[in-house]
Amino acid sequence: MRSDNPRAEFTARYLIETVDSLERAAEVVAGEQSSGTFLSLPGETDELKKRSRARVLRVTELPSADAPTLRSALSERRQRPKAFRRGEIEIAFPVDNVGRNIPTLLATVAGNLFELGEITGLRLLDIDLPIEYAASFPGPKFGVDGTRRLAGVFDRPLIGTILKPSIGMSPSETASLVDKICEAGIDFLKDDELIADPPYAPFEERLRAVFPVIERHADRLGRKPMYAINISGSIDDMRRRHDLVLEAGGTCVMVSVNWCGFSAIEHLRTYTNLPIHGHRNGWGLFTRHPWLGFDFLAFQKLWRLTGVDHLHVNGLRSKFWEPDDSVILSASSCLATFSGVKPMMPVFSSGQWAGQAGDTFERLGSIDLMHLAGGGIMGHPGGIADGVMSLREAWQAAVQGIPAVEYAKSHAPLQLALSKFGGAP
Repeated sequence: MRSDNPRAEFTARYLIETVDSLERAAEVVAGEQSSGTFLSLPGETDELKKRSRARVLRVTELPSADAPTLRSALSERRQRPKAFRRGEIEIAFPVDNVGRNIPTLLATVAGNLFELGEITGLRLLDIDLPIEYAASFPGPKFGVDGTRRLAGVFDRPLIGTILKPSIGMSPSETASLVDKICEAGIDFLKDDELIADPPYAPFEERLRAVFPVIERHADRLGRKPMYAINISGSIDDMRRRHDLVLEAGGTCVMVSVNWCGFSAIEHLRTYTNLPIHGHRNGWGLFTRHPWLGFDFLAFQKLWRLTGVDHLHVNGLRSKFWEPDDSVILSASSCLATFSGVKPMMPVFSSGQWAGQAGDTFERLGSIDLMHLAGGGIMGHPGGIADGVMSLREAWQAAVQGIPAVEYAKSHAPLQLALSKFGGAP
């Protein structure tokens, strides 16, 4: 039950499994992540608790389990319980415990609580911040509207692709491929996360080879294809590479957010004049087990606070493990209202082609997204230009509520895509 409390607080909601009662486990988490520890200390006065101790707001019981999800040596040293209690808990933390500090915010909502011996399963489901507190963090500088402005695409999703093969191409080979892709009228193209500054294709050499090609096509198209070149590296490397991209006329930079880290991305946000394209490679490590890690709802909010403008969400019927329902919930959360923080543009990718456009639009109900197709564009039987056009045609059909198979009867690139990749008789 919520009580009146004058201090400013933010909240975190968890899925929890425990050897103890849910109520006691919730209090253990609240204490461990604020002013308490495993035993009472003289310094934790009533006044200090009132000011700094986290509060348990809600405990909702779920069906229990007969065996622990995760091993706990602490519980093994005790008498084995007959059941492991499961439920959702919500905890309120004082804003003044953290202040404007991303690492400490993470340490508070996702720190040593995963280590607690009383806990045999824990997942951060969501966070919520007061508007005034959320406004103290950087947030996306460009988001959806700024990205559309720079890309010159306003009335449909941004259609994009990934430079393949992922690694191994020389700077001149990369430039030649970019030339072909831009000739096809692409809106967006990006590096694979595996390439940044390898010895065979140094970052600066790739930059010098590729950007004159993009500028030439920008003059022809009347808009500049947005190229998310991978600047991932040390803090100093990322600043130097960002400045080089800006000087070359680039309109986007890409980072592997999980491995660069929250503080590095927040630092990038302090000086960036380009949208930050967040690649979430490694995400499965944080989310694939249902009783450990993060839900994407919480994950994307933390990256939004840090300043990421685009974030990958997988795609429908992709090559990865994630169910379609989860993909749509992830994309929707990027666009949803969150404490006054600007939305991010969700990036659909992985095994994508024209055939997913209709379902994606029907389920997401928005065109504010990037739809990236590798083989679906590069492997189109009519060539790259027809691959790009097939996705555009599929989205035209989706927005108009026309089945793709019907629309394809008068749109050859879409018809070829359906025949090649599936979906046509």
